[in-house]
This record gives sequence, C-alpha cells and structure tokens, in this order.
Amino acid sequence: MWNIPNILTLLRILLIPVFVIIFYLPFPWVRPVCALVFTVAALTDWLDGWLARRLNQTSPLGAFLDPVADKLMVAIALVLLVQSDPRMVLALPAAVIIGREITVSALREWMAEIGARAQVAVSMAGKLKTTAQMVSIVLLILHHPVIGIPVLPIGLALIYVAAALTLWSMLLYLRAAWPSLTADPNQLTGKQSIRAAAKEK
Repeated sequence: MWNIPNILTLLRILLIPVFVIIFYLPFPWVRPVCALVFTVAALTDWLDGWLARRLNQTSPLGAFLDPVADKLMVAIALVLLVQSDPRMVLALPAAVIIGREITVSALREWMAEIGARAQVAVSMAGKLKTTAQMVSIVLLILHHPVIGIPVLPIGLALIYVAAALTLWSMLLYLRAAWPSLTADPNQLTGKQSIRAAAKEK
C-alpha cells in the first residue's frame, strides 16, 4: 500500500499546510518559495502517476488520494490568491475552476454508484486543463516580474485559458455521462439505483 507513488501523493497533501503557512509569512521571499512549493507539488502529481504505471504499483488508495491531493492543492492556492488580490478578474476564473472540480467530482461519484465510472475517466482535455492551470497558478503566486518578465498578466491570461479548458472538459464529461443521467432509473445497473442514491442524500 505504501509504495513510492502513494508516498509522493501523501507528500503532496502534506505540502498544503506548508504552502499556506509560508504564504502568510511577512518576508520578501515568500512568493518565490510558495511558487517553488507549488511547483514541487505539481511535479509529484506527474511523477507519481508515471511511476505507478512504470512500476506497476497502481492501487485503490492511490487512485483515491491522487485526485484528492490535486484538487486540494489547486483549490487552496486559488483561494489564497483571491484573498490576496480580491479583484473580479481573478475571482471569476477561480470560481469557475473550483466549481468545475466540485461538479465533476460529484459526477464521477454518481457514475461510480451506478457502475459507469469509466465513462467519465480523465480525458486529454482534462490533462491540458491541468497543465494550463498549474502553470498559471505558479505565475500568479510569483506575482512580481521575474528577470523583467511580467508574470502577473501572463498568469492572468493563462488562468482564463485554464478556465475555458475547464468548462470544455466538464462539458465533455457531461456529454459522456448524459445517457446515464437521462436513463430510466429502472434500467441502471451498479451498486445503487438513482432512487437508492437519492435516499442517502
């Protein structure tokens, strides 16, 4: 259970409180260090998945923890960025990205309940979204120009690209799940029917 990919995923989760604490420290080096911490977390996201496939160390625990770690890191980083720069230009794409993550997570949970989880597996659109999202957040964390490069406007532009890709990938997931979402409840198979799932809410 505690193989290298899972340890890297757990490390990514443990970096979240480190990131938050550093973000609020009153020192001039805070932004670059936070950007570094977030970059390390983003790299472990890619590395743990690659190692799990390469070493054949996939596990149910890893499949659960990996998306949780990703969403926690991104959501917390966006909340902190909006708190430090509470303008609509940043709050809007942040709300879109966080809202999408909640929607798709709920969709995947529901599809798993009816035994159709594979229909909403991670797509290429989702991977493109993640890449644009991670790069934009790093640039927004840095905030100030780096070797003369205006990272803030570049980060803002990329976060809108990420938000657009976020909506696109969500629509692809919804389209894939639509036959199940609109099916007769009596025709659904899996651990629970819609009626049974509804009773649990």
